[in-house]
Amino acid sequence: MPDSSFQTRPPVDRRMSRAEFERWYWPVSELLKFCEQLHLPKSGRKKDLRERISKCLAGIQPPQTILAERKIRDDFDWKSAKLSRETAITESITFGPNVRRFFKSQIGSKFVCHSDFMEWVKTNIGLTLSDAVEAWHMLEARKSDPEFRREIAECNNYLQYLRDFRDSNPTRSIGDAKECWDQKKLRPAEDGRVIYQVDDLQFIPEAQ
Repeated sequence: MPDSSFQTRPPVDRRMSRAEFERWYWPVSELLKFCEQLHLPKSGRKKDLRERISKCLAGIQPPQTILAERKIRDDFDWKSAKLSRETAITESITFGPNVRRFFKSQIGSKFVCHSDFMEWVKTNIGLTLSDAVEAWHMLEARKSDPEFRREIAECNNYLQYLRDFRDSNPTRSIGDAKECWDQKKLRPAEDGRVIYQVDDLQFIPEAQ
């Protein structure tokens, strides 16, 4: 049976200490609640949200300072700006209809905004959309390798957990993997990252 001595993740509370916050995995929906309670900006990747909240809880950087720095650093409107191959990638880039429309105009209907491409864009601030188009073709070309497995972005803890579960338990279903994830994500996680372990099978009743 699952170990009942495990603590489960506490609710969002702006009075939480940084150390307590860092003990747990927090889904984006919960991180956004923290941002709302702490009056922090809600933009950016999951990693950015977590770091922003952690600093605020530690009193390292007050909310108004964070807001001011973000406004100065990047005000490009990716939702409605006219994009070209020369447009520089900025920190605030999103992958909404305007950006996807641009890439489809350059690549064609086969364009898919998959996670490894989005991660490439997010980690190459300062390069251009032309560079991004070339990177997309490069990433797609890897599919011809029979050993190829699409890279999972570091921020996508959920998909990485499911892959690791299935790699270790090839005869078990994706439903089993999701059941273990649902239980494991509520328990303490070092650096807020949920890692698959063999003991996680305890969360599947018939595995007992």
